[in-house]
Amino acid sequence: MKIRLTLDDAVLTATLDENHTARDFAAMLPLSLRFDDYELTEKVSDLPRRLDTKGAPQGTDPDVGDIAYYAPWGNLAVYYRDFGYSTGLVKLGSIDAGVEALQRPGPMQVTIERCDQASDVR
Repeated sequence: MKIRLTLDDAVLTATLDENHTARDFAAMLPLSLRFDDYELTEKVSDLPRRLDTKGAPQGTDPDVGDIAYYAPWGNLAVYYRDFGYSTGLVKLGSIDAGVEALQRPGPMQVTIERCDQASDVR
């Protein structure tokens, strides 16, 4: 499934993985979230509710552009720098291109929505 992330000055598309947690996240869309920097590695935001992690691996090693759910804190993370393996981290998908738009310092407002038609994907 394709999703669109609209930032102040950029529109990014991403592809969600085929897993239970990613489908639960997609069911919450659309969302408007405030993302804050965390450790100069990722943008993080609280979600309105916790996601179901049934069947998820114990953890993952995220790559640049990965969208993940950190189950212990219940937040969404989008990685703009490489990071190591983390227990409790569930990969939801990946940014298709343009991840550098997230490297801007400070908080940002982001709208996340499903791309329900191929014409929606930019």
